[in-house]
Amino acid sequence: MDWNRTLAKQVVDLPRSGIREFFDLVTGSKNIISLGVGEPDFVTPWNIREAAITSLEKGHTTYTSNYGLESLRRAIARYVNDFFRVDYNPLCEILPTVGVSEAIDLALRCLINPGDEVLYHEPCYVSYAPSVLLAYGTPKAVETNIDDLFALNPAKLEAAITPRTKVLMLNFPTNPTGAIAPRETLEAIARICIKHDLFVLTDEIYSELRYDGVQHTSIAALPGMKERTLLLHGFSKAFAMTGFRLGYACGPSELIEQMMKIHSYTMICPTITSQEAGIEALQNGVPAMKEMRDSYHMRRDYIVRRFNDMGMDCHLPGGAFYTFPSIQRFGLSSKEFAMRLLTEQKVAAVPGTAFGSCGEGYLRCCYATSFELLEAACDKMARFCDSLK
Repeated sequence: MDWNRTLAKQVVDLPRSGIREFFDLVTGSKNIISLGVGEPDFVTPWNIREAAITSLEKGHTTYTSNYGLESLRRAIARYVNDFFRVDYNPLCEILPTVGVSEAIDLALRCLINPGDEVLYHEPCYVSYAPSVLLAYGTPKAVETNIDDLFALNPAKLEAAITPRTKVLMLNFPTNPTGAIAPRETLEAIARICIKHDLFVLTDEIYSELRYDGVQHTSIAALPGMKERTLLLHGFSKAFAMTGFRLGYACGPSELIEQMMKIHSYTMICPTITSQEAGIEALQNGVPAMKEMRDSYHMRRDYIVRRFNDMGMDCHLPGGAFYTFPSIQRFGLSSKEFAMRLLTEQKVAAVPGTAFGSCGEGYLRCCYATSFELLEAACDKMARFCDSLK
């Protein structure tokens, strides 16, 4: 078999995930404290698990409509209207998906023709650029930095636009930096998108996990933006439902209809069990979500203080459950620092370069782990930093 001829070039040319590449080294190792996996350490709240169990006990094991359960779509519409202040028609403007990842893939395949440019801000979640490439688009990063607290600078965004630019991808709060975008920044970005006729994919999976006391603003809620925005959200982070693989897309019916066509040929629908658990999460899961958020808030404050005390300069992230401390003063690359930290102190963190080249000099550390393990990890990291001085 001639695999050079047989395999699809756009897949062969994709780089491996920087996160997966690093954590392949961790697999099978013992006594490692991981600050790497972006997953809540909480078990899904009981009432949500009970809804899933009840669904199975009642024999709800069939397909649903390709659009998902109407009861779920109506619950999503109510929740999105209450939280994001955007009103969507549950019958034609909402599509439940298998996680936000499927929604991103569907949207890009529906929006992109070969060669169209998609802008995104970097450091960013590792799947954005590969998803664009798999849709035969051209990914184009707009770098962010600590001077802007890793929020997207509108002037840099506009400077990156070309006649081939078609879509802007946003993610606030951001993985891996925890950055948030102030309302005035989003308003400036919205004006640019309207001026240049850009469509926006806004991934707001961490939107409930904000710690600044400010009401989260979605760019979809700003004047003139609902018609040119696809709001992507889900259940994994705020409701600790990663394994349920349930997300949703809210946007113009014209786009949702095209996404549904691909969805119907590939995934068909999310599992009915997950959909019925999702209804319970939206209707009765907010108190548990707020308790988890308060715990993350306490952990964030602790780990940021410890990092700054040990010489790893770290801004205070406004949301999500990641910190992005600088290790530049230690004279090691991000990958070298992470590898030595793993081998010498048994603490796993992700090199900043896994999220784009402008992540050099940083680590991503996830604080969605127990406070006891955070303390132990910080003690080990402090010893490591002392050994480098």
